[in-house]
Amino acid sequence: MSQKWPSKPQWRQFFKVLDRREKIFFFIFLFLGLGSFIFLSTSFYINNTEIVPAKGGIYTEGFLVPPYPRFINPVYANSEIDRALTELVYSGLMKYEDESGKKVVSDLAKEYKIIEDGKIYEFYLKENLRWQDGEPLTADDVIFTVKTVQNYSFGSPIYGRWVSVKIEKISDLGIRFELQSPSPLFLENCTLKIIPKHIWQEISAENFHLSTNNLKAIGAGPYKLKKINQDKEEKVASIELTTNLYYHDASPNIEDIIFYFFGTEESLVSAFNSGQIKGVTLTDPSGIINKIKNNGFYEYRFSLPRYYALFFNLEKSKILQNKKIRQVLNCGTNKEELISEILSGRAKPVDSPILPEIYGFENPRETCLLNKEEVIKVLENEGFFLGEKGVREKELVKEPTFQFKSDLRVGSEGNEVTELQKCLAKDPDIYPEGEITGYFGPKTKTAVIKFQEKYAEDILGPYGLTSGTGEVRKTTRAKLNEICAPPIKETLSLSFTLVTVNKPPLTTIAYLIKDQWKELGVNLEIKTFDPTSAQDSTSIEEVIKLRDYEIFLFGEVLGITPDPYPFWHSSQTKDPGLNLSAYENKKADKLLEEARQTFDEEERKESLEEFQEILLKDIPAVFLYNPDYLYFVSEEIKGITTKVISDTSQRLSNIEEWYIKTKRVWK
Repeated sequence: MSQKWPSKPQWRQFFKVLDRREKIFFFIFLFLGLGSFIFLSTSFYINNTEIVPAKGGIYTEGFLVPPYPRFINPVYANSEIDRALTELVYSGLMKYEDESGKKVVSDLAKEYKIIEDGKIYEFYLKENLRWQDGEPLTADDVIFTVKTVQNYSFGSPIYGRWVSVKIEKISDLGIRFELQSPSPLFLENCTLKIIPKHIWQEISAENFHLSTNNLKAIGAGPYKLKKINQDKEEKVASIELTTNLYYHDASPNIEDIIFYFFGTEESLVSAFNSGQIKGVTLTDPSGIINKIKNNGFYEYRFSLPRYYALFFNLEKSKILQNKKIRQVLNCGTNKEELISEILSGRAKPVDSPILPEIYGFENPRETCLLNKEEVIKVLENEGFFLGEKGVREKELVKEPTFQFKSDLRVGSEGNEVTELQKCLAKDPDIYPEGEITGYFGPKTKTAVIKFQEKYAEDILGPYGLTSGTGEVRKTTRAKLNEICAPPIKETLSLSFTLVTVNKPPLTTIAYLIKDQWKELGVNLEIKTFDPTSAQDSTSIEEVIKLRDYEIFLFGEVLGITPDPYPFWHSSQTKDPGLNLSAYENKKADKLLEEARQTFDEEERKESLEEFQEILLKDIPAVFLYNPDYLYFVSEEIKGITTKVISDTSQRLSNIEEWYIKTKRVWK
């Protein structure tokens, strides 16, 4: 049989038997065939696979200091960097969900029960939980953490949230909490991160905040502390984290995180522009945003349930106790201007402390219906007119603490006689002896006669007398009161002192408000304090505790479930309460109590909307704005989702889903 397929020697002669034209066509068809094969193979691969996050990569983020990291410990974590590190290193019974951020879901807890209409909460931990050092995590750790926070000696800033909660152990994995009254808000309390008992139990309350464990953190979160690097001045320069092999949930895609700390705004921006850091948070966008030249980043905006306001201390200032004056100050505050000029438009004006846009409530009524001319008219009706220095003033006339009211004659005695003798003794020609005895004797009578005859026109004239009687009666009393007990005149200036933290943008906002109120004839003195300064030891907690201010420019942070009770109930006017305006209203109190006890969302909504109307009618504060939380991150980092976050650290709550590297897998 003849061979049909060419042999190897014949293949070697293939190009020799083809002419030039045939060779060209051969290569054209060869390349077309190869191209078609590659295209079909690639299309098949792409259509039957998908891109998914892959493990690996390093995320770097920059922080402006001070304050430097100090407490990587949920008992104390209060600064932004401390809370961010705590969010990554520790876990709680519950956590905020990743998608909307408006709910809490299980974290260390496998399940929980709400019984006795919300007065008792029972939690059961997941099996085989471990700390980052490999030790078991049990109910004992949860109880230890809560009792540490509850112990006033430890000085935890979240002491007030737990002070009245009873906790007991059900089993190695079970814990029961008993509340004084039913509360739908308690689940949010249980996002508290848990600390390991075996690390902390031997440390006393006096040394707890001084312990090196505050920086050598051992937790149960997605990341563990790897290394702390210091600069030449032995200050923390960076902190390195790596994935926790004992983490109870899905391991993060990004293997390592490094936080760098910068002493100046310029060095922070330079590091971001050069790519040294991949993320940066901005508390004052106006200061940095225009300096960012790195085009390869995304601007993420998170909604925070917080607001900034001017809180009027109704106990400190008598002028501010006048509701019409508070109304004038409210109407004289241009919120849109401060948002536009200072916050670069990255905030929303607010008129209510329960943030209707975040919680889905009804927007409040217009809080000010007065134009500038009407505001001026209100001030003048209240007696405040422009003075020489452009500040409005009001003349007050007060009755003296003492006035002559009784008829006095020889034989009278007591306080009025004493005051009479003091008055007469001021004129040596009338009462040269100047004896103050409290007894109306002959010498006093002689002095009264001289007094009556000196002012005969006013005292004796009405009765047609020419010589004094020596008795103190109606016309004599009137003249004595005129000379020795005249009304007290006082000039009341429309001036206030505003206290705020020496930190942008609050200081800039304070001075803009000063300019706005100046147009109304209001003088505003700005006083700032710096908790991070070695020269100024004043802490925010101290200012709030003492309430030593007339007006306080400050922000208040709400939870995912709205609860204005700590900020506006009359029981919270003293430390550790946060009612910064010393506001009291019995009906408002009742509505706040109802709102925090009901599990019915519609009932809570109705109570809070009614409370809102009462509060805004009373005007205990000028509500300014709800800030957007800005987070600038390199486009290399994927998986970040914007949502409502209860705290700035919550931007990291779904960090397990972030990724840098990708891979393809078959569908």
